[in-house]
Amino acid sequence: MKICMFTNTYLPHVGGVSRSVHTFFRDLQRKGHQVLIVAPTFAGDDAENKDNDMILRVPAIQNFNGSDFSMRIPVPFYIDEKLDAFSPDIIHSHHPYLLGDAAFRAARRRRLPLVFTHHTLYEEYTHYVTGDNDNFKQFARNLSTMYANLCDQVVAPSKSIADLITERGVTAPVTQIPTGVDTHFFSSGDVHGCKKAYHIPEHAFIIGHVGRLAPEKNLEFLAKSVAGSMQTLEDTWFCVAGDGPDRQIIHDIFTDHKLSHRLILTGNLTGRALADAYQAMDLFVFSSQSETQGMVLTEAMAAKTPVIALDGPGVREVVENQKNGILLPADAAQKVFSRTICDAVSDPEKLRSWQQHARQTALTFSRDACVNKLVDLYAHTVSQDTDRAGADDNEMEPWETFLLAIRTEWDLVAEKARSLALLNRDDAT
Repeated sequence: MKICMFTNTYLPHVGGVSRSVHTFFRDLQRKGHQVLIVAPTFAGDDAENKDNDMILRVPAIQNFNGSDFSMRIPVPFYIDEKLDAFSPDIIHSHHPYLLGDAAFRAARRRRLPLVFTHHTLYEEYTHYVTGDNDNFKQFARNLSTMYANLCDQVVAPSKSIADLITERGVTAPVTQIPTGVDTHFFSSGDVHGCKKAYHIPEHAFIIGHVGRLAPEKNLEFLAKSVAGSMQTLEDTWFCVAGDGPDRQIIHDIFTDHKLSHRLILTGNLTGRALADAYQAMDLFVFSSQSETQGMVLTEAMAAKTPVIALDGPGVREVVENQKNGILLPADAAQKVFSRTICDAVSDPEKLRSWQQHARQTALTFSRDACVNKLVDLYAHTVSQDTDRAGADDNEMEPWETFLLAIRTEWDLVAEKARSLALLNRDDAT
């Protein structure tokens, strides 16, 4: 099967969506399918593009509005030549805007089925555009819902998200497919090598976190909670793997608590270095409320690292309270989070029990199982769309092609208009 994926984020950008797309890209190739990635340019992407003609980079504004994202610059017909040569069987969109619009046009023009993965709670990222604006948050919710309903199939990375988007009005068929985790790889890290690299004492207990260091990840809460616990815990270190605008906030909090000497900010880690970091962590902590799938949680558990987290979408599917860690209420206070960390560190027997169950949890998210679900969904979607599958512009009259292009643009405009109309209706009531 030939699959074309459109994504607004891809390597070398570090984040859940780019890792998800790359994981499925590799696993689909491994199973014999051909996959073309269409993604914006990112700083440092030359190495990723080298010798790989299955990644089409489109012009983009990098570090959009102070973020680490790239915003695609619309260039008419830039994608068409490559896509026509590839001749896909199905289009898979990973965003409802920017290259999501391009994915919709590509599918409509070629009369191909369109799959959309609802990776993100988009309303949690509107601060990159307008600040903390409630109206724009609602517009983002409406937009993703309307876009999903233009698609043939919608993928939800977790049950929480499947239930949420259905409640919000998604009527297209929704299938739950998480991104797979390489459980063997993340269980093979080098503890001693990691501690040596960051000058952490061998006997130290490491509290860890991995992810983008950005406002939507609730990291001020997390840093204050961990620092509060470490004021009463000796020989504990906090190791944070990742980078982003909130890096300085974490550093400042630990400085204020006079604990900066026990804080390790590694920056972005990939490959073996990331596996080593997970393996070195004795306890993983997480407080984000903006997740759709807790990928870093399953990666940590693959390394037999139990988790303490706040309840939230994508988190409750992974963390089982008192089995592979602790799942605190979403509104738990910082003092409660701190005390929970202290209790866990002080109970080695409980930690050992959680470690065993953590590994078992991770195995249910194996890469092979997840990619098989995606392949099955593709096959089902194509089979349900046989009247369009294989049709292209050459089989259509010029007038039909023109009408289809007009209808496609109309649907994209109407999608955004309906999103605004719903927003205005809510304001009126």
